[in-house]
Amino acid sequence: MKAIAVTPGTPNSVHLRDIPKPNIASVPDGKGIRVKVLKVGVDATDREINEALYGNAPPGDDYLVLGHECFGRVLEVGPNVRRVKPGDYVTATVRRPGGSIYDRIGTYDMTSEETYYERGINLLHGYLTEEFVDSEEYIVRVPQGMKHLHVLMEPMSCAAKAIQQAFECQRRLKVWSPVRAFVLGAGQIGLLATLVLKLKGLDVYTLARAPGPHRKSEIVAGLEATYVSTKETSLLELAAEVGKADLIIDATGHSGIAFEAMQALGHNGTLVWTSITGGKRNTEIPSDKVNIEWVLGNKLLVGSVNANREHFESGIKDMAVGEVMFPGVLEKILTSPVDGLDNYAEMMRLLVEDDSALKVYVNVADE
Repeated sequence: MKAIAVTPGTPNSVHLRDIPKPNIASVPDGKGIRVKVLKVGVDATDREINEALYGNAPPGDDYLVLGHECFGRVLEVGPNVRRVKPGDYVTATVRRPGGSIYDRIGTYDMTSEETYYERGINLLHGYLTEEFVDSEEYIVRVPQGMKHLHVLMEPMSCAAKAIQQAFECQRRLKVWSPVRAFVLGAGQIGLLATLVLKLKGLDVYTLARAPGPHRKSEIVAGLEATYVSTKETSLLELAAEVGKADLIIDATGHSGIAFEAMQALGHNGTLVWTSITGGKRNTEIPSDKVNIEWVLGNKLLVGSVNANREHFESGIKDMAVGEVMFPGVLEKILTSPVDGLDNYAEMMRLLVEDDSALKVYVNVADE
């Protein structure tokens, strides 16, 4: 069957290739699920893997199938599967467990091992193919009424986890009632984080470079948050104007901004980094100033990478509520469809060249 793959370590090696069809019997204990892939979202991670900034092939292969944001329909289930049935719409988690205690209790996104396994990213093939097989543990059902949001399920899980982690960490304060949040970046994760924070009742400012009006600013306004162009008002100017944030979510993919955000956080606040930066940028910061303010202010920095089943399920619930409160807004994120696996060159062109492509996704197959 067809798949879009790269040769890890070789820049710009994206190509179409034939790979073996998966077998449901490969999953032990009758827990296998075979999924027909309908759509797969792609993002900066896929672009950077194609640029050979990171990513490794599974053992025994010299290629890596791309794609970690999947949406499909169940074709077949093993005899001991209980959570889904043939015909159900599903998505799938990205990371797979290693051997640490965190992996063994289902929190494989928190592994303490240096080697990690992520479908379409590192040591495991991804979803940009016609079918895949996986264990029931990693397959998450998507309500039929939300199929129009398809590939947003995985990025939503990342946003949901980042915010959940912040609230979990802040239990250290006994009482924490954040009022103001800054979301840095108005890509898919930034916009979805904006939704989650609005559902929690926070006053949310979502920052990105380009002055509005445009699609991103319209989505932010549709979520009843405030869009701020950093070309017009810098992050630190915003903090001086409205007050420092209780919670900051960085989703820019720019390490310099991630560090700058440390100066915009208020006392007892939390800064969550979700960005993956594969480059070699160096950033100068006022380290003495940041140091003393963070110590005296009891501030917290948290790294948050992908998500486990719990975050997928909570994210889907938040999206469902968001569809009721802000109908039609989230669908505007899905800007740039590509028809068919054969059009991998156009997929990559959109990722590299088209600044208006908020969410690129491949229509792999019809239902």
